[in-house]
Amino acid sequence: MFYNLKKLRESYELTQREMAKILKISKSSYNYFETGEHIIPLKHLNNFCNTFRVSMDFVCGLTNINIPVSKKYKLNQKEIGTKLKEIRIKNGLTQKQIAKILNTSQSNISSYENGNTLILTVFLYNYAKYFNISLDYLVGRSNFINLRINS
Repeated sequence: MFYNLKKLRESYELTQREMAKILKISKSSYNYFETGEHIIPLKHLNNFCNTFRVSMDFVCGLTNINIPVSKKYKLNQKEIGTKLKEIRIKNGLTQKQIAKILNTSQSNISSYENGNTLILTVFLYNYAKYFNISLDYLVGRSNFINLRINS
């Protein structure tokens, strides 16, 4: 899912230790993210994308188009929640139906939509894939809702 973590890090000739220091995490944690043993938390994914000025869609493999991002973004869980809710409603689904799709509880979906909890990366990724929309849009890094499809 995050195969571009290693590719980008190596293209800048950084070691895992250096990347971990940038993200303010341990080297072993970063290694787990890069090898896919653990899923990188959304705040670290955002910081990684800010470091290299790249899109989440590219890093997560939803597109192979690497569109440079001009500025650094700060996650706002209330705005993310609002977008999640808008998309769910636009598609005529209930929180219970989304919970089933994401294999989580309705209370988690409610918490994400109300901005009380930052959505887990895996749920956001699956949400984006299910609706074929941009991760960058969902987290406020882009105004383009649709994925830029691989060319």
